[in-house]
Amino acid sequence: MDFEKLTELIIELEVDDIADAVKEALEADGKDPFDVLNALTKGMDEVGRRYEEKEYYLTELVLAGETMKEAFVILQPALAAADRSESKVKVIIATVKGDNHDIGKNILGSLLLSSGFEVIDLGMDVEEQAIIDKVKETGATVVALSSLLTMTVEQIKVVHEALKSAGLRDKVKLIVGGAPLNMELAKKLGADDFADDAVDGVKHIKALAE
Repeated sequence: MDFEKLTELIIELEVDDIADAVKEALEADGKDPFDVLNALTKGMDEVGRRYEEKEYYLTELVLAGETMKEAFVILQPALAAADRSESKVKVIIATVKGDNHDIGKNILGSLLLSSGFEVIDLGMDVEEQAIIDKVKETGATVVALSSLLTMTVEQIKVVHEALKSAGLRDKVKLIVGGAPLNMELAKKLGADDFADDAVDGVKHIKALAE
């Protein structure tokens, strides 16, 4: 089982074959789960490049995220067992209250996982209190919020204020994304940063985490 094959499966969006391939790679003699992760990440990086170059579109990005998710179901336990990394940066991702869109959030989650972050996905239509509770519980240092509807962008401000009231705002970086948003509006609503899409989001979150 060569690692190029794993990279290739991600690039070619082979969502049905990836789990078996990861299993096979892990069962091969002395295969390090982190090498498997690197091979998958390489594939995701290439998907991201193709997306930025407009060779791939949102459909492919969604599929790549699904493929990565399937791979992680198999890989996660092996990584946890062999975890030798220093503590990972924890990122909470959520779609704000009143909004039930999660494609962008899910892609971001997959990309963050493959970049070595610990991802806590709270799902869609998430109340600010759930975010506060999760920050307290996990010590996450980045909160990434998605808002796809104009009528829900104000929820970003609600979360910002709630973090402030809980005394947590200076402990976390708040990054937001979604069609109605731009950097100016994001800052106005209390966020630290804005990203155009999931690929951009990973770059910004890496910078925020430094």
